[in-house]
Amino acid sequence: MIILQANKLTKRFGGEDLFTSVNLSIEENSKVALVGRNGAGKSTLVKMILGDEIIDDGEVTTKKGITIGYLAQNTGLKSDLTIIEEMTSVFADLIELENKIHEYELKMADSTINSDPAKLAEVTKTYDQMQADFAAQNGFSYQAEVKAVLNGFGFGEDSYNHKISELSGGQQTQLAMAKLLLQRKDLLILDEPTNHIDVKTISWLEDYLNSYHGALLIISHDRYFMDKIVDEVYDLSQGKMTHYVGNYSNYVEQKKLNYQHQLKEYEKQQKKIKEMQDFVDKNIVRASTTKRAQSRRSQLEKMDKISTPIRDDKSAKLTFTPEKQSGNVVLKVDDASIGYDHHILSSNINLDVKRNQAMALIGPNGVGKSTLLKTIMNKLPLIDGEINRGTGVQVGYYDQHLDNLSSNKTVLNEIWDDYPTYPEQRIRSILGSFLFSGNDVEKIVGNLSGGEKARLVLTKLAMNHDNFLILDEPTNHLDIDSREVLENALINFDGTILFVSHDRYFINKLATQIVELSNDGSELYLGNYDYYVEKKEEKEAIQQHQQAEQAAEDDKKDVSVKSQNQQDFLANKEAQKQERKLRRLVETLESQLEEAQSNKETIENQMVNPDVLNDIEKLNELQNQLNETNQNIESIEDQWEEAMIELEQ
Repeated sequence: MIILQANKLTKRFGGEDLFTSVNLSIEENSKVALVGRNGAGKSTLVKMILGDEIIDDGEVTTKKGITIGYLAQNTGLKSDLTIIEEMTSVFADLIELENKIHEYELKMADSTINSDPAKLAEVTKTYDQMQADFAAQNGFSYQAEVKAVLNGFGFGEDSYNHKISELSGGQQTQLAMAKLLLQRKDLLILDEPTNHIDVKTISWLEDYLNSYHGALLIISHDRYFMDKIVDEVYDLSQGKMTHYVGNYSNYVEQKKLNYQHQLKEYEKQQKKIKEMQDFVDKNIVRASTTKRAQSRRSQLEKMDKISTPIRDDKSAKLTFTPEKQSGNVVLKVDDASIGYDHHILSSNINLDVKRNQAMALIGPNGVGKSTLLKTIMNKLPLIDGEINRGTGVQVGYYDQHLDNLSSNKTVLNEIWDDYPTYPEQRIRSILGSFLFSGNDVEKIVGNLSGGEKARLVLTKLAMNHDNFLILDEPTNHLDIDSREVLENALINFDGTILFVSHDRYFINKLATQIVELSNDGSELYLGNYDYYVEKKEEKEAIQQHQQAEQAAEDDKKDVSVKSQNQQDFLANKEAQKQERKLRRLVETLESQLEEAQSNKETIENQMVNPDVLNDIEKLNELQNQLNETNQNIESIEDQWEEAMIELEQ
């Protein structure tokens, strides 16, 4: 079912069309990318869909009751609440329902209601309905969902009580997206969602969005991200919209094939037009063939002519050519510790960069990737370890913040002041190849867009002819076409590259080695990004296997311990039983002994009776009884002694 449809939308600025008759439709649970060059009108189109921008022509229709969430580019979450308060506010209705459920639990426990069957039935019915509603709205797991999303963006429980207003802009942007994901809208519109987040977080976000129960419209320059998520691409180019089915890589291939097909059809038609025109020109004046020529000319006039296929707007022409080769060893970093003001971000860093390698530095935000590059460039002091450059190394540095530009200069003077001996026309020609033409060269650098500044820095970098390029997030601010131009220039560069990037597509195309930085040090992977992911998955699988084996071994030990404990328990139980039996035996023997000694005493008293002393028969009888009693006492004492010894043991 279609949940949103844009029909023949047109937008004009200053009387000129930005785009015309644009169509776009989004179905339930579809994952759609909107691509196009910077300035093509992608963000404007989204604002028209949301009702934040006037529609000059066309209309937008949506499914009744649809909920739409929008995250504009670089939008931070503004709030005086703590992280956990702001995130759980998404579930305010659910929390209110949960509180009511607890109220009704107290009611049901109230003796006044319990004693009234009718009231109890009414309260119980309401309680059961609220419980069912709570369960249907995922009430029993919303807290776990909040924790999972926050953890995905790198916010652990120790940060939950931090005020959002005190966080960095990048963290506020991540929290804005986290809150939007928790709201579970029918349609999410995300403008550059991978800005300001590291590779690990982007991977988590991909998994989350792939399982998101809703539709997505994504504007992004992250090609790897789009390949993982989208199954449709809308291309806004030269004021027109074209729809492609498949992920980003499929779109690129289809677009190329479409252009080739259009070019072939155009050339075929042009050939036919030329043949028809030649026939008309040769035969129109001849009486015998003039009717046929007129017929051909009429066909030409009525022909639906194919427009000349036009590629996207022209691309920059970028090449990096080293002035001379460096030695084989370009850079050695040994046991380095880096940071600011002796606050160590990372230590035990080791790099061994050789000529013609392209080494990518990756790792979580805050681990010190940019700091390491600045330390290598001597812009920050090395805290510990050694950094040495090889012989003949000439370094060119690209700063992600574009700080090596003079904001008050013109574009022309920004380059010309560095190369004063060059003729102005040559400087203009070089700038033209980087898409600064005509009046563009008179623009003040401080007024340029991020993409324009990035192209200007790349212009300066290309003109230096260095053999070792150190690049910090070089694809930031660049649209996809410019990124591809930069990729191709660096792939063809006969020199060495050390770079930091969050653009996994760019890393995959360029890197020959990857170094992963962590707080504990560096780890080398000999391949591109796909190889790195494969090896990380292998290591994780091995680790999980080892953990499983250890758990199984621990379980065995537990079973063995439990078995021994059970045996000990049974043995102890048997011993206690035996002890109780012995104590009862001792008590019985002591009672028997006491009775026998009492009998002995009675017999002895009878034997000293004067009447018995004169009665020999009676005396003999008593003596026999006494002997038996003594034997009995002796037997009882032996038994008692054995029982006591066993009891003590």
